[in-house]
Order: sequence, then C-alpha cells, then structure tokens
Amino acid sequence: MNALDPAPIFEITLRTLAVCAPALLIALVIGLPIGIELGRRRFVGRGFAVSIVNAGMGTPPVVVGLAAALLLWRSGPLGGLGLMYTQIAMVIVQVAIALPFIVAITLASVGALDENWELQIRTLGIPTRWRLWLLLREIRLGLAAAVIAALGGILSEVGAVLMVGGNLEGETRVFTTSILMHTQMGEYETASALAILLLGLTLLLSALLTVVQQGGRS
Repeated sequence: MNALDPAPIFEITLRTLAVCAPALLIALVIGLPIGIELGRRRFVGRGFAVSIVNAGMGTPPVVVGLAAALLLWRSGPLGGLGLMYTQIAMVIVQVAIALPFIVAITLASVGALDENWELQIRTLGIPTRWRLWLLLREIRLGLAAAVIAALGGILSEVGAVLMVGGNLEGETRVFTTSILMHTQMGEYETASALAILLLGLTLLLSALLTVVQQGGRS
C-alpha cells in the first residue's frame, strides 16, 4: 500500500470505525445499567464487584485477547461458532476492553451525586419512567468522560485485536494492526501516514465528545 494512495487508507478507516462503533455502543448498553446500579445501591458483595471492575481497567488488553482467542479457537468452547479472525471477534474483544471504563466511571459519577438526590426526585412526584432520564442528565459529564476513555482504549489497541482478528487484508485489517505490519516491514512512511491519520481520528472524536461534555457543563 502506497502511503499516498487514499483508497486503502479510506477502507481501513471505515473498517476501524465499523469495529469500534458497535463495540462502544454494546459496552454502553451493558455497562451503563451495571454502573448505575453499583453507584446507587449498597449490597453484600458490592465491594468485591467494584474491585473486579477496577481490576478490569488495569488488565493488559493482550490478556483479554488471549482469553478471547482461547474461547474462540477451533478447539475452544466457542470454536464451533467460527468467529476467529472475523470482525465479530474483534468487536467482542473491544467490548471487553471498553466495558470496565464505562462501568467504573458511571458508578463514580452516580456515587458523586448528593445522597438525597433520589429522595428529592421521589418527593417531587416525578414518574419512575422519567427518573432514569433525569439521572442520565445529572451524570452526563461523567458519561462523556467514560465514552472518551473507552473510545481511546479501543482505538489504540493492537495486541488483542491482532490475536483474534489476524490483520487479514480486506477483512480485519484496521489502523493499529496495519501500522504494526508496515513498521515490521520497514515501510515507515506508510506506517507514519497511518499513525498520523489514527491520531487525527482519535483527536477529532475526542474533541467532539469534549464539546458535548463542556456544553453539558454550561
């Protein structure tokens, strides 16, 4: 691939977004309810659950990739699904990487609310179906931070994605795996061009989320 050839670069950009976007969405759908419940409620074993979440943020992504590979490999428990070296496998790994960030930052945001917040909402007679919406509005700055953290984690990941995706041209090749491949081949011009584009994409998405976050603050 020529560093100045836009077609392969455009394809890699679209594929990167096609993997990261559903992974982030799934992590939000799963992580938000968990984070809200951990932040609102006190129950036996909550401390252990929070510790697991915090440990998840510090787990090396390559370990996540190895665990996913062992599960999805032909001889693994889920090998019959034939997901190894597919975009679905890459999404699964990225969900596992993003999920702890979503849960941890959400529960911290909920926990930072005034202890009487929920009591005040009930006192005002606000219907139950609107309480969740009001809660999300209250913690929207934290949610934006969670999305930024999760997005940064999955956009920059290479080891775990490479282990389950395989960097197959036209199928699973994304920015990070492509940069690694071209660097190993000594094609530094191409690798540098891709790295600059990845950095630009990351900065652009983070800037958009920051605008949303700061707009919510005002």
